[in-house]
Amino acid sequence: MNSPTSDNTPAAPGVPVDRLQRWRLVLGGEADASCGAALGSVREMDEALAALYEPNGANGLGRRRGGRGNSAPNVARWLGDIRKYFPSSVVQIMQRDAMQRLNLREMLLQPEMLESAYADVHLVATLLALSSVIPDSTRDTARQVVRRVVDELIQQLQEPMRSAVSGALDRSQRNRRPRHTEIDWNRTIRANLRHWQPEYRTVLAQTLVGYGRKSRRPQREVILCIDQSGSMAASVVYSSIFGAVMASLPAVTTKLVVFDTVVVDMTEQLEDPVDLLFGVQLGGGTDINRAVGYCQGLIQEPRNTILVLISDLYEGGVEAGLLRRAQELVEAGVQFITLLALSDEGAPSYDRELASKLATLGVPSFACTPDAFPGLMAAAIRREDVGAWAAGQGIKTSRAIG
Repeated sequence: MNSPTSDNTPAAPGVPVDRLQRWRLVLGGEADASCGAALGSVREMDEALAALYEPNGANGLGRRRGGRGNSAPNVARWLGDIRKYFPSSVVQIMQRDAMQRLNLREMLLQPEMLESAYADVHLVATLLALSSVIPDSTRDTARQVVRRVVDELIQQLQEPMRSAVSGALDRSQRNRRPRHTEIDWNRTIRANLRHWQPEYRTVLAQTLVGYGRKSRRPQREVILCIDQSGSMAASVVYSSIFGAVMASLPAVTTKLVVFDTVVVDMTEQLEDPVDLLFGVQLGGGTDINRAVGYCQGLIQEPRNTILVLISDLYEGGVEAGLLRRAQELVEAGVQFITLLALSDEGAPSYDRELASKLATLGVPSFACTPDAFPGLMAAAIRREDVGAWAAGQGIKTSRAIG
């Protein structure tokens, strides 16, 4: 058995688990001869694990092979049990494993199943993948689940994103005749060090350096170009939420484009991330060249534009065309960044050779977590070296082919 439990996995509230019991939960039924008697108070936890990870699950769940039969209530109870007995981090792992091992995608189309499921980014991605076949009786429930997850993520990510981007915009431009509240004292002191007065132990500020004054016109244009192939599902969810947050900032013009073998401009749906997500069609092929070409046509002020391509770079289109467009964009002054993933899922699988070719042209490629994304956008707005920023964050970037 390959269960997600470990020696430090917490038990259900109020149920103590000793070391022998933990090993029995990890090893499963094959360890009955050596430590089966140790189960005691954690027997129900073991049954929940066995239902998923052993061939003949204790409650019949493991014998399910598709269809719409009477086993649905068993799965509903099982989804409730794992939330009762395990912490949320383990629940998410078991839920994903169940969808892969037991063909639960079909069962999640039923309202009672959705209400029992642990709602997270991965469940949202599954619902988006199934959106075209979700029956009318379940569609409202599916939207409620997606809305709940989106609202939680916006509450978590909105303020860091607003603060990082707004702060970077305020400091991205300078003026030499600032009002008192606009003075950048650190830069002002550095600019006037030659006017140090030792007898007074002070600097005479003959030159004032201030933050840029707020402009009525947008200071930056951000284009999010998102690969909607199935492997990028979690990245699509996070990108849509960040896009909606940036679209609410008047100093930033935000456009959002999704693509597989066709390109769809979703900018008008940015006001409601849920509508945007249900407009995405996960799966299909990939034509990055076509998508970047479309985004190239949207750019009005190259030196004020940040183009973020979110893709694993498995190109199904014309690679030479993509590289040519990338070179044109960089030479025009566009800040072109490739995110191989925007998720918490760890190191992604991606086309390393294409990433290296893009790095040669000045387009850095690296994976980014949602927590780090606001800092990335702030660095790009300040026109910093994004590759150096990533290195400073401990993020490995693709190296250019030497």
